[in-house]
Amino acid sequence: MDIKNRITEQVYFVTDTVVDWVDIFTRPKYKHIILEALTYCQREKGLVIYAWVLMSNHLHAIVSAQEGTTVSEIWRDFKKFTSKQILAELAIDPEESRKEWMLNRFEYAARNDKKIKYYRFWQEGNDAQEIFLADYYDQKLNYIHNNPVKAELVNCPEDYRYSSAIDYAGGKGLLKVEIVT
Repeated sequence: MDIKNRITEQVYFVTDTVVDWVDIFTRPKYKHIILEALTYCQREKGLVIYAWVLMSNHLHAIVSAQEGTTVSEIWRDFKKFTSKQILAELAIDPEESRKEWMLNRFEYAARNDKKIKYYRFWQEGNDAQEIFLADYYDQKLNYIHNNPVKAELVNCPEDYRYSSAIDYAGGKGLLKVEIVT
């Protein structure tokens, strides 16, 4: 079955990773910045989320954009905003024991990039793969939801709080998700 029969927009599997795979999303305050930014992008920018998972150092999602904008534009703004917010919070966080080390890694990553003044939070670019086929969609959906299981964080995908697996299991997750069956 063609994915276009299930979803009318262009759909992408996106992955974004923190520089040097720094495990910053082990702290709830940084996870919440991501959640708030995704919610804003849904409400104000037309982002449609079909599936997502936030791991300790990366984010996977299956997304599309409502008419009038593109996933590329939304994701660019999302990454720019979240990097600024997270770095600002990190800089003033008195409880973060790894603050200096993390800021050093982010500063080092920005040194050879003329577009960035001080810090690079997200790795350059993003891995966005357009989804055409239902089988590929299902493969990426399963990959996203099983990421926390594979990392041995939970036994069942729907038990991981920062994922859409609970939505697909009939519950209500942290973000609005368009379920595709």
